Amino acid sequence: MVLVVYSVWNIGGWSHGTALLVIADLASLALTLTAVVFAGLAAWSARGRLRAAWTALTVGLIGWAAGDAIWAYHELVLNRFPFPSAADAAYLLLPIGACTAMLLFPTARSMQSQIRLVLDGVIVAAALFLVSWFTVLRPVYEAGAESRLAMAISLAYPVSDLLVLTVSAYVLVRSGSYQRPSLILFSLGMACIAVSDSIFVYLAANGRYSSGDPIDIGWVAGVLLITVAAAVSRGDRTGERDPIQLPSWASVWLPYAPLMAAGIVAAAQPVESLGSATVQLGTVVLVVTVLARQFLTVAENRTLVATVADQALRDPLTGLANRELFQDRLNHAMQLRRRDGRTVGILVVDLNDFKLVNDTLGHPAGDEVLIGSGARILGCARIGDTVARVGGDEFAVLVEGDVDRCHLIAHRLVAAFDLPFVIEGEDLLMRPSVGLAIAGDNDADLSAEDLYKRADKAMYSAKRSGVGGITAYAPELEAISVLMGKETGAGLVRLLGQLRHAIDRSQLDLVFQPQVDLGTGKIVGVEALLRWPHPERGMLAPEEFLPLVRRHGLMGPVNAFVLSGALDEAMRWHSAGADVPVGINLFAPAIEDLSLPDRISRELSGRGLAATAVTVEVTEDVIVSNLDSVRTVLNRLRGSGTRVSIDDFGSGYSALSYLRDLPADEVKLDRSFISSILFDGRAAAVVSAVVELAHSLGLTTVAEGIENAATADRLRELGCDVGQGFYFSLPLTADEMFDALAADPASLPVRR
Repeated sequence: MVLVVYSVWNIGGWSHGTALLVIADLASLALTLTAVVFAGLAAWSARGRLRAAWTALTVGLIGWAAGDAIWAYHELVLNRFPFPSAADAAYLLLPIGACTAMLLFPTARSMQSQIRLVLDGVIVAAALFLVSWFTVLRPVYEAGAESRLAMAISLAYPVSDLLVLTVSAYVLVRSGSYQRPSLILFSLGMACIAVSDSIFVYLAANGRYSSGDPIDIGWVAGVLLITVAAAVSRGDRTGERDPIQLPSWASVWLPYAPLMAAGIVAAAQPVESLGSATVQLGTVVLVVTVLARQFLTVAENRTLVATVADQALRDPLTGLANRELFQDRLNHAMQLRRRDGRTVGILVVDLNDFKLVNDTLGHPAGDEVLIGSGARILGCARIGDTVARVGGDEFAVLVEGDVDRCHLIAHRLVAAFDLPFVIEGEDLLMRPSVGLAIAGDNDADLSAEDLYKRADKAMYSAKRSGVGGITAYAPELEAISVLMGKETGAGLVRLLGQLRHAIDRSQLDLVFQPQVDLGTGKIVGVEALLRWPHPERGMLAPEEFLPLVRRHGLMGPVNAFVLSGALDEAMRWHSAGADVPVGINLFAPAIEDLSLPDRISRELSGRGLAATAVTVEVTEDVIVSNLDSVRTVLNRLRGSGTRVSIDDFGSGYSALSYLRDLPADEVKLDRSFISSILFDGRAAAVVSAVVELAHSLGLTTVAEGIENAATADRLRELGCDVGQGFYFSLPLTADEMFDALAADPASLPVRR
């Protein structure tokens, strides 16, 4: 309404002379002061960058008001119209403040985006300046300005206005929907001011401007629109953000459209007019700015490509590597292993009962657990290890070059989950199941995929135990996969029922294989071996049914059967004068049970046997699963006099540190080494080194899988103490073993 009244008054010529000047000058000053007040209120009610933006615009409007006041003083008091004057310097504060405000306006721009915004503004302003020069400003210049200052001021008005309009346009096309009303009003206001500024420059240069001229309507309209923009901004929802959107096409072509227009207009000009200093300066500014923008765009694109590539290889929730990156690094590690012989290990980690967290507490709580779990796992790894989230609640760790480090990380990882997660003020204890697989010296042809599958199988084995913890891959884990593949659902259920029936009725069987002193040929020990005489399938070895036992939590009664049966036979031998220990294999979780030493002592005492009558054999997967508990149990067993043997040494990922750290009396070399010592120099060297190390630690060495005299002789040369295998004897029944012990050791049924 104010604008309409002012426009009608101005165009209608209702005032003349001094009255016209007074009304025009005072009305302009009053409207500008009103704009200052509203802009100040907008700054006061805003926060952050928006407050800074409106503060900068307020300062610019104060400069405009000062310019109005100075102009009114010259016009009404001094009765003259100087150009340029101090009023011009004050007026130019508005485009400076407006441009600063637009750069500060909160549109989620990076520093590079802001620099590009300025460069785009300079490009547009310079291009439009050249267009204005050829069409409007050159005639003004050629008409003859009174001074270089007057010329500079004449050029400053359109250039600064064009720069503000360009920056405003960019901010507008990249702003959120809630911001646009105030930005549109502000941009329209600056456009009105720019039009009047351009006409004013022309008129002032020719001495034809005076207050009350119709071009004053543009300034009044501009100030009023800025005032309304400030009032509208006070209602903006500054905390809201629109969804991320791609830059509009307008923001893409905006700097180039004026550039093209400048080129077209310049091409239409006489050649001699293109050689002026002004045109050359404008052209240099355009070229330098365009080049700077292109270099900046290239740098941004490189950064963007790198960021996108990194994000494509990162889990968005935890920030860890994703499956693709983990697989790539695993493939690279396996290539280096084939070239340099480096050790490669994988840990696969699954959170037990994680689905219950999502179902009961919701997915946000589940996300917190996943983020916290990723951080804990990452904290257990070393620099250079790859920690990845490879599935919903499944993580993986790639370790290169150090077997002992792989075991250490596994134990640190399990310990890291001893502390509960605090979710919504409640303590939530999560336990991990960890599968460990290491590509050893005997796995030259092992692929990255197969290594991961091994770790995955070990993890599922740990998970099936019901308590989690650590399980190292062992070949016997393959048996359950084979069994699951051979049997249908109904067949597997039937087999499990038969197994339960056999366990409940003690229908499993024990056979016994002698252990012979390689120097004297005498029997110095016996190993009890478990068998299942299946009514339909015949005699089944442990690897054919123990995986099923482990999966369904039947190890307790099986361990009890092995312990009781072996000690019953040992009692028969000792009563007959055969003082040899019986070796028994006890499986997790029995070997981790702190009550095991007391239970064995009771079993021995009940049969009148000494503690030395039994040797407890511990396999590596049991050691790895819970090293601290196993060490405690073994220490108590040896403290009571029971012998301890590390079984199948070298079959999996046994670390030499076990020989140092674990309380043991003997180490049993796995048959995979023994079978090849006659033709594989490396295998013979490994056996020789282990024998020498074991002897230096006071340990007895036992070689498994001896099937011929040449192998026995070679082991004897290497210093091995005890031998076991088909060469000396097949596994014997309880009665056959009793007869053999009662007879001369040379009478053993030897397989030749």
